[in-house]
This record gives sequence, C-alpha cells and structure tokens, in this order.
Amino acid sequence: MTKTSAHIDVALPVMEHFYTLQGEGFHQGKAAYFIRLGGCDVGCVWCDVKDSWEAEKHPKYKISDLTAEVRKTPAEIVVITGGEPLMHNLDVLTKELRAAGLKTNIETSGAHPLSGAWDWICLSPKKFKVPLPEILPHANELKVVVFNKSDLEWAEHYAALVSAACKLYLQPEWDKASNVTPLIIEYIKSHPKWELSLQIHKYINVP
Repeated sequence: MTKTSAHIDVALPVMEHFYTLQGEGFHQGKAAYFIRLGGCDVGCVWCDVKDSWEAEKHPKYKISDLTAEVRKTPAEIVVITGGEPLMHNLDVLTKELRAAGLKTNIETSGAHPLSGAWDWICLSPKKFKVPLPEILPHANELKVVVFNKSDLEWAEHYAALVSAACKLYLQPEWDKASNVTPLIIEYIKSHPKWELSLQIHKYINVP
C-alpha cells in the first residue's frame, strides 16, 4: 500500500459535520466547518452531546471524503470537536485539511495525548478526567465551563499552568446560565485577565 492510498483509507467515526458559525470562545462569530467525532470517556454530567460518547454508534468517514465535504463550502477554518477528538490520532486528518488550504482548530479536554497539527487549540479542562500536563503549554485558549462557584477556583488552577499568551475564557454551563452568569460577570470584573464566552449559537439557533 502506498503512503497516499494509506491516507485515503484512514477513517474516523463522525457523529455530524456541518458549516456554521463558531459560537463560543476566541473565534466566536467566524464561519467554520465543524467535524464532530464520535467517542468520549470524559463523562461530563452536563454534556449536551452525550450521543457522541459511543464511537461505534457513528459511521466512519474516510478523511478524503471529509475534506471533500469541507471544500464544497467557502470555509477557511475547520473545527475538530467531539466527544473527545483526541481519543483518535488526528495526524492524517490535519495533514489533509492543511494540504487543502484550511486552518485547523480543535476543541479538547486534553485528557488524551495531543496529535495533529493545529492552528488553534482550545483547551477546555474537565474535572471528570483532567488534562494531561503535556498539552497545557500548547493551548492557545483556555475555556472553562462554569457549573458552580467552585469551578472558578478550578479555572485559576489551569490559568496558572498554560502559557502567558493563552487566552482565558469563562463560559456559563447552558442550563445553569441564569444563576452562574452574574457570578462570572462579577468575577471577571475583579479578575480582568478573564473574558466571558457565551454560546451564541444557542441564542441565534444555528448548529
């Protein structure tokens, strides 16, 4: 098997893929193509995509086919998310996407080894399965979901471990937003190194 054909044969479990706007974090409001991979062992109790957890439930897509789907759109950014995307080796996927002239972003809990070549790494650590220490220096963005007040202390713990250039975001957990958003606002006013991230895609009803 040639190296090229080996790349064509690589397949990943995909729950869904779609072209939309990035709804949260540093790239909020930008057009982006999302590829949501199946498989997650982090187990967040408030996860809004629990259907992604079992990788075997989702069809496998060849990387060449995924790249072709992205290229049908004007997308310049591709966001790899999950589930927990780093449960899979993403070297070939990011190589093919970059070869097509696309920027590669990932949203990860950091609980699995880093693979792939990335233009932007959004690290969203979870208490249920903490990130590996080696991923922390590579994070461009630290996005902590705030479910209750204790998550603010958790956020500060990881803010001290990422690079000085890493962007820092606090994001209210969607179902708790009415309670925790005022808390986050006051916290940011007292700790202005942080910024507020809102899931605007849920407000404007896009995927």
